[in-house]
Amino acid sequence: MKTTLDHLAIVAPDLDTGCAFVTGALGVDLQPGGAHPRMGTHNRLLRLGPDTYLEVIAIDPSAQRPDRPRWFGMDDLPVDAPPRLATWVARTDDIQAINDACRNIVGNPEPMTRGTLSWQITIPADGSLPLNGSAPTLIQWEQAPHPATAMLDRGCELVALDVFDPDPGKVQALLTALNFFGPVHLHALEATGKPYLVAHIQTPSGLKTLPIVHGCDLGG
Repeated sequence: MKTTLDHLAIVAPDLDTGCAFVTGALGVDLQPGGAHPRMGTHNRLLRLGPDTYLEVIAIDPSAQRPDRPRWFGMDDLPVDAPPRLATWVARTDDIQAINDACRNIVGNPEPMTRGTLSWQITIPADGSLPLNGSAPTLIQWEQAPHPATAMLDRGCELVALDVFDPDPGKVQALLTALNFFGPVHLHALEATGKPYLVAHIQTPSGLKTLPIVHGCDLGG
């Protein structure tokens, strides 16, 4: 089994607010996505390369509440919460091969659909973010080519993802077990620090960060 970075997830209280957050940071618009019937959510999308993208995801107010916790910790999201880069998703070629130690962190694979797309994705039983968003959710697409190839090209490309965590060694151990490769860099926080992510994205107007970072040292 091998894994690589597939997409980034912006969690927001609604799609318009989430898209405004991304457009304000990157200077580009997102395109329509679709609904996830099993999760009661919907999204909008931004291509970040031929096999990488960004999604803004929110609870779909027109959908029936699912009979299980929603993914990405969305059931605990306050209605006035600011949009944020909450987590990331890694693509695998054999999602059923993940060992028990990894499953304890990322959850079990479940089938999912959006329109004509179908995939397997790991979801913790309680719907929480794996390692508070520092660890990836795992996905295996059931069709080729990658969905990003059909998205509008806005001239954006993911350059790197910085993961800040109080225990980067634990995150690295998981990535090693998953045979992960890709532009993901781990940085240590103090023991009481709250994990967060910073994406570096090349745009038509230059290299941008999401979220916007002002005068912050990202070394570590």
